[in-house]
Amino acid sequence: MLNNDKVIAFFQRNPALSISMIEKEAGLPMSLLSKVLRGERKLNDDHLKKIRPVLVKYGYNNKIVSEGTKVIAVLNHKGGVGKTTTTFNLGKALSLHERKVLIVDLDPQGNLTQCTGNEEPEKQLHHAFGGEDLPVLELAENFHLVPAGIELSSLELEMQSSINGYFKLQEVLDPIKHNYDYVLIDCPPSLGILTTNALIASDSALIVVQSHYLATKGLGNIIEMIDQLQTRLNPELKVEGMLLTMVDKRTVISQTIIDFVKENYPYYRVFDSLIRQNVALIEASSQHMDVISYDNKSIGARDYLDFCKEVMNG
Repeated sequence: MLNNDKVIAFFQRNPALSISMIEKEAGLPMSLLSKVLRGERKLNDDHLKKIRPVLVKYGYNNKIVSEGTKVIAVLNHKGGVGKTTTTFNLGKALSLHERKVLIVDLDPQGNLTQCTGNEEPEKQLHHAFGGEDLPVLELAENFHLVPAGIELSSLELEMQSSINGYFKLQEVLDPIKHNYDYVLIDCPPSLGILTTNALIASDSALIVVQSHYLATKGLGNIIEMIDQLQTRLNPELKVEGMLLTMVDKRTVISQTIIDFVKENYPYYRVFDSLIRQNVALIEASSQHMDVISYDNKSIGARDYLDFCKEVMNG
């Protein structure tokens, strides 16, 4: 059933649509939708009845077909490449397409948790590793978070001492993952036991590659790690693809990196979508917001919305 949240989500993922044109076609009062999108007004039942056929005309579809949960580990061996930004904004974009999304912070730095505005929540992932219930925070409709922090790092040595330590994340996610269409795991900037946990618990790995000449160093190590896990511990694990981030099309180096990745890893998908450098991504993060909610007409929002469609289309 169409409601205010779904109308807002539709416009957020379709920023090019003319609000005034939709109002006119639906016979709604002028500027009503603008006020709804700013949170100043609500559409009543009559408004929703009028606007529904117009939204359907422009692509709204309330019938969501679920193909089961897909768990994706978002990783790289180094920090500062856009891994957390990608987890947060891809998750938000998927939720706007009415997919139920859980994002999991597996980095002891807790950057994903901080990005969402949750500073040191009382219950975090390490509590679940210790036998407590998995803490899940609601960020928005269809969009949930498992938070983490520095305490997670103190468990790494303990996890390494037992084979069961490699399956900790899988154990806590398995009972609840069926509630979601997508589970996105933000891995730490290393290839240690926490990242191994993520890959064992996942269906696929999304490798984030910064378009910088140093970013390609270590890609081979990531692929080798995935190959080893496919052989030993998770034979169903696949590579979702490689996503180029912080792209500046004005520079030669960005295109050089794109060409390098495509030429040297021809058997892996390199997404057509590129995440370009954009100040809105930085500003949104500083406001503890995803870029789509912050400015859905920005380059950053458009890039992640396009990338989201590629992920959904497989």
